[in-house]
Amino acid sequence: MSKIYTEVRGGNDDVIISTHCHNDLGLAVANSLSAIHAGARQIEGAINGIGERAGNTSTEEIIMAVKTREDYFGVEVGADTTQIFETSRLVSRLTGYPIQYNKAVVGRNAFAHESGIHQHGVLRARETYEIMDPGAIGHTSMIVLGKHSGRAAFADALGRMGFTLEDVDFQRAFDRFKELADRKGEISEEGIRAIVIEEIGVASEEVHLVGIRVEGGSDEVPVATVTIDRGGVVEKHTADGDGMVNATFVALQDAFGLPATLVDYRVSPLTSGADAMAEVNVIIQVGSVTYSGRGVSTDVVEGSARAFVAGLNKALVDRNGGILGTVT
Repeated sequence: MSKIYTEVRGGNDDVIISTHCHNDLGLAVANSLSAIHAGARQIEGAINGIGERAGNTSTEEIIMAVKTREDYFGVEVGADTTQIFETSRLVSRLTGYPIQYNKAVVGRNAFAHESGIHQHGVLRARETYEIMDPGAIGHTSMIVLGKHSGRAAFADALGRMGFTLEDVDFQRAFDRFKELADRKGEISEEGIRAIVIEEIGVASEEVHLVGIRVEGGSDEVPVATVTIDRGGVVEKHTADGDGMVNATFVALQDAFGLPATLVDYRVSPLTSGADAMAEVNVIIQVGSVTYSGRGVSTDVVEGSARAFVAGLNKALVDRNGGILGTVT
């Protein structure tokens, strides 16, 4: 890169050297930072490092590396770093790809300290183990609410997390929070965030999931009955399948009238314990188009159903807009 900078740019101040790295060997960020040090002034990357093969350069890692070591790189980044955390979550939600727990800068464990010596060190002096302030990327200290928390506490937590909801959306999110808190007891910031994001998406859906019941087990073919609300009309649809989740998926395809293929299915725990809250992310394909969906619940089958409904609703919007044609 130094040779390119010298021979290509030369004395032309208006020439900007750019670099585009992929992460096949896990060196995309390292190579990009080396390029910056050698004179590159444009880095092509993606939030959360998403991209072909092993991914592209993680934009958020480049920003925070330069911000943290401006004295070494001798350059400045004009990005508003306080938006990094929420932007990362937004990209994850829209693409359907979860963020790995140990992901640098934005991972769930990036600012977590479990061992006693680490906790003691952070309490005495944060910089002992944290090279960055969580607040610099828009992260905050952990917020935990329980089944006895009221509307005021819930509203305060949302405010500290940067959420501003209209009355209808707030009520939907609060009702869902109370429903899950009655099962779980305590819900952490990650759980609250997931609930709010899910309910905001549900508000715009054409078809709503009312309930789900699955019968059968290891010795019997599972049969799922899903209850949906379509514009005020409640319908029940039943189907069997190869497992409880598959039976649920088949029943929902029948309910929506859309033949779909499950492309990707992931379950990520939001909390620990036997009653853990789980976030289910799915990618489905209807025709030649893929759609993502997510659902949150203490029950994996229910969370899966919510994720399927979210994805199928997106496909339904496209169908009504003419992309998929008419399904009879």
